[in-house]
This record gives sequence, structure tokens and C-alpha cells, in this order.
Amino acid sequence: MSEAASKNKMGYAKMFPLIIKMSLPAMFSMTVMALYNVVDSIFVGNIPVHGKLGLNAVSLAMPLQLLVIAFGVGTATGANSLIARRLGAGNQKEANSAATHSLILAVFTWIVFIFIGLFAVKPFLSIPMFNCHDKAFEYGTQYLTIVLTLSGFMMVQTSIEKSLQATGDMIFPMLFQLSGAVTNLIFDPLFIYGIGPFPKLEVMGAAIATVLGQFVGMVFGLVVLFAKKNKIKVTFKGFRLNFNTIKNIYSVGLPSIVMQSVSSFMIFGMNTMLTSVGQTVFGIYFKLQSFVFMPCFGLNQGLLPIMGFNYGAKNKKRLYSAINSGIIIALTIMTIGVILFMTIPDKLIGMFNSDPEIIRVGAPAFRIICLCFIPAAIGIVFISMFQATGKGFRALILSFTRQLIFILPIAFIISQIIGSQDWIWLAFPLAEVGSLVLAFILFINLTKTDFKKLDE
Repeated sequence: MSEAASKNKMGYAKMFPLIIKMSLPAMFSMTVMALYNVVDSIFVGNIPVHGKLGLNAVSLAMPLQLLVIAFGVGTATGANSLIARRLGAGNQKEANSAATHSLILAVFTWIVFIFIGLFAVKPFLSIPMFNCHDKAFEYGTQYLTIVLTLSGFMMVQTSIEKSLQATGDMIFPMLFQLSGAVTNLIFDPLFIYGIGPFPKLEVMGAAIATVLGQFVGMVFGLVVLFAKKNKIKVTFKGFRLNFNTIKNIYSVGLPSIVMQSVSSFMIFGMNTMLTSVGQTVFGIYFKLQSFVFMPCFGLNQGLLPIMGFNYGAKNKKRLYSAINSGIIIALTIMTIGVILFMTIPDKLIGMFNSDPEIIRVGAPAFRIICLCFIPAAIGIVFISMFQATGKGFRALILSFTRQLIFILPIAFIISQIIGSQDWIWLAFPLAEVGSLVLAFILFINLTKTDFKKLDE
């Protein structure tokens, strides 16, 4: 065992309790995030008269909104992996540099999305295949312009979260997200419905409440980062950009960005094949499935630094133990999700909008799509493992096959053969099974090559 590993709990603590301790705060905070995203849509869906159009607008806005998250989280994930590996190798100076670079890259990315928010929103919503209703276009323009131009709050907060998580600190990142979520939950109904002295802004109000929550989380994060003693130190005194550090961040970060961006392109592609009701159903599903997937992503936030640290410390036994334990926990979470989506889909959909047509189309769709949860549980852990060990390209391949190479072509073929969207949802479980087979092949290859260099 290296000196660094003997001093850090990620190098010696019992694996299963360590994963739970490391992951639970992130799982909780990401479940809270899922909650306020869902509540956001519930409030929008119940706007008098135009609730259905509001839901459709938010569904159409998802691809660009997810693109923001992809760049923010992807860059921070690359920094997280690099920081964990450098700490595992006992290189404090390079770990500090990676954290500082992460914060600067978050600001640069924000500037790009300011321009996208100002100039690309209306052309995007004007795409003919969306068949966007005038009111939905108005709602979508308002929502996306605010969310994109003020996306820097989320990006800076995420950068701080991932940097601290790489050191094993999962409590403060949870509190950052929790503070933002609570702020959003408080101001959502006030701005959407115009309660008390607040103006009635409908869908625009949902966007304002969202960025307000992100601002609160960012400020909290900055205070902790610079006022509290942490295992990494961000400083700009005498700082210069190091392109080798940037390259190392994006060697994992860029595949992570692309991985999460493919969700954006997948949703865009699916929306072009669906009717407006199908778009709304898909939007509701995507919000609700976050209750299942977000805890798994929170699990991965705890797993990633553990796997990265032990890979850096050349401890194969603990790396494998983290992978196995992570799969067991992820399968448990996803099984609960399958049970809920199978048994009460109509009640889940009814929370957003009680339109009979939406429930008629949505209930069988939910029962089909949720079949993807079980294979996805294993695939998500493998993707995290590839990221943690610096094999970002393999993670990229898996995400591409899941959400572009498999889902969209399968969905298109089904829609053309059957001529109905009722069975188009089968593309999701079929794509996850295919992706899982590929994940096993890539993992077995890794065990025969790179992992052979690790000490038992």
C-alpha cells in the first residue's frame, strides 16, 4: 500500500460502508434535484388553460438544457477524475492545479452559452418537425433564454462540487445542491402563479426560480471553497493556464461531455418522430426517470473518486471490490424503479397533467421503457469505472451506442414498420441490452491489458 493510500480512507476503509458513506450524500442531493425538476414540471403542467402547452414547451427545451448540463458536469467530471488520481499518487500540487483549471474552464464555458441563449433559441424552436404551437414557442423561448444565459451559476457550482468530491468530501457538495433545490422549490409557485407580491410569469417564472436556486448553490460553494480549509486549494496568485492539465481534464471530460450531450441529441431525434402528445409523454418520463437514475448517478459520484484513487494507487483488489459493490447497489435502486413504473404509471403521469390522451399514451409507454432500468444499472457503473481510470474514450463509446447508434435507428425502424408510436419505446430496453454486451467486451479487454499492470 502506498503512503498516500495508507493516509486516505479511500485506500483502506471497508468497501461497502465506504461507498455508502461516500455516495449517500450525493444520492440524497441528486434525488432532491430530481424532485425540484419534477415539481417544476408539475407546476408548469397545472398552469390554468395552457398547462399542456407549457409541458410541451419544457419538453422541447430539454435538448438545449441538457447540453448546458453536459458541458458543465462533463468538464467538472474530468477534473474530478484527474484530482482523485493525482491525490492517489500523492501529487498535491497537480491536484490543486486541476481544481483551479476546472473553475476557470467553467467560466469560459458559460460565455459560450450566453451567446447560444441569445441567438440560437428561436431558430431551434422553429424547427418544422417540432410542430411547435405559438404559445409553446413563446413559453420555450422565455424558458431557454433565461436558463442558457445564466447557466454559469450551475457550471461554477458543479465545478466546486466535483473538485471537493474528488477529495472524499461528499457533505458540502450535497449541501450546495440542497440549498439550490430548496430555493427553487420555494420560488417556483411564487413566480409561476403570481402568489402575493410576486408577478405571475408562468413558464418564465419556472426558469427564474431555477437560476435563482443555482445562484444560491454557487455562492454557498464559493464560500466553502475559499473560506474553509479543504484537501485541495484553489488559488489564482501566479496562476497560468497549463495546457497539459487542460488536456488531462478533457481526456476524461470531453468524452463525458459527449456522453451527456448524446442525451440531448437523442431527445431531439425522438421529438422529431413523436406527436405533440408523445413529446409531452416523453418529457414527463424523462423528468420522472431522474428519480431512478439520479440516485445511481449519485452512487457514481461516490464510486468515481474511490475507483480513481485506488487505480492511481495501483490497488487492483480494491478497484474490483468498488465495481462489484457499485453494481449491487445500482441494481437494487433500479429494481425499485421498475416496480413503480410497472404498477402505477397512470398515477405518476396524472401528477403532471390529467389529460386523458396523455395518460392513454403514457401508461403503456412507461411500462415498456422501464425495462431498460436493469441493464442500465450495470452499464452506468461500467461507464463510471472507465471515467475513473482515465479510459474516457471507452465510456464515450458506450454512451454513443446507447443513445445514438442503437436507440434512434431502432426507434426509426419500429416507427416505419409498425406506423405507430405505441411500440417505439421498445428502442430503450433494446439499446441498453446491446450497450451492456459492449460494456462487458470493453471491460474484459481492459482486464487483459491495462489492469494487468496493477498490483494485487
